[in-house]
Amino acid sequence: MTPSFDPGCAAEPFLSLAGAAPGAAVYPGDSFRIEWGPVFHRGRLDGSARVLVIGQDPAQHETIVRRILVGEAGHRVQGLLAKLGIERSYVMVNTFVYSVLGHGGEHHQRDAGIVAYRNRWLDAIFATAPIEAVIALGGMANAAWSAWRATHGAAAFSPGFAHITHPTAPESGSRDDPSKHAPLIAQMLANWNQGLDAIAPHVTHPDHARPLVHYGQAFAPGDQVPIPLFDLPAGTPGWMAADDGWAQRTGTGAAGRATITVKVPTEALP
Repeated sequence: MTPSFDPGCAAEPFLSLAGAAPGAAVYPGDSFRIEWGPVFHRGRLDGSARVLVIGQDPAQHETIVRRILVGEAGHRVQGLLAKLGIERSYVMVNTFVYSVLGHGGEHHQRDAGIVAYRNRWLDAIFATAPIEAVIALGGMANAAWSAWRATHGAAAFSPGFAHITHPTAPESGSRDDPSKHAPLIAQMLANWNQGLDAIAPHVTHPDHARPLVHYGQAFAPGDQVPIPLFDLPAGTPGWMAADDGWAQRTGTGAAGRATITVKVPTEALP
């Protein structure tokens, strides 16, 4: 019987990989929020994944749920996968297993220890799953993929690949200016359409075969999809999967680093 929740890194080789997660010697505490622990993945580690998504780092929602890409970026990526007919057969990993602090990611993305551990995860995924396409979300994820490919040579297995704009780049770029936000969304979705065109022919075993429908100038109803509960640990409440915005970093300085405030949506209260 297919479980209605995700068992996590319960089987090898992922069990040993999780146990071998690097600490402060590899991820310096002035550049990463190591005090919140590593967050490893989301999706299938049982050998059924057909699409690999590489993200950047876990943020506050991911820290609470212990799965990556469950906030705004995750909902957008879930919709992107759905356009490919992929609703379950995916696995997601990040460039960094710890949340980035400030510009720490830019300074450490090529560190040997970080690259080596991430490459072990990618090696394990490709050794256990018939990956047909890879999606890199943003520049650091693209660099992570390039670093892994460099260790395997030009003759290595070559799935379909798309380096696309990071899902929350419009929010970062607009800085709460509505006049900038809409054009940046339109630019991102045009870029995503190009990525979909590049990898759709490689996804030959979708969960549900459907015609590829491009994005418009803005997200349409259904383009942002809830996180499936079967991706999350047992006992995760449904409201954590349905939307984002329920977790916020609060405070400043050390207090801000140490605090995540979680608010249950009003509609979820009895």
